[in-house]
Amino acid sequence: MFAVRGAKTVSVAVAVAATALLAGCTAEVHVGTTTPTGDAALPKVSADKVGKLAAQRLAQVTKQPEPDVVCPDDLLGKVGTVMRCQLTADDGSTLGVTVTVTSVSGTNVNFDIKADEHGTPKPSATS
Repeated sequence: MFAVRGAKTVSVAVAVAATALLAGCTAEVHVGTTTPTGDAALPKVSADKVGKLAAQRLAQVTKQPEPDVVCPDDLLGKVGTVMRCQLTADDGSTLGVTVTVTSVSGTNVNFDIKADEHGTPKPSATS
């Protein structure tokens, strides 16, 4: 079970505008059981699930279609863990997204989602 709070975009201009909307956005994910040793005992949220939750929240907040948000690795359920993901808009522009674990209760992982203030325009075609 999970609940989300976040944002989305169709262009860097819209994505940048969404930055303020993402400040303080959170998501909570129930990830099931864990193994009993060291960091392996901590819950993890799959990279795909973190990206999907971030995209869904972005879409809700900006009232735009879901962007493509890709995260490089699973998110370790340890308070203070930070992961950088990348949002790619329909026009090819990109925007960094920071995911920060704010609390963990059992197998529930809560995290904030914050978009960068500045995006990267889509690559221009060269002749």
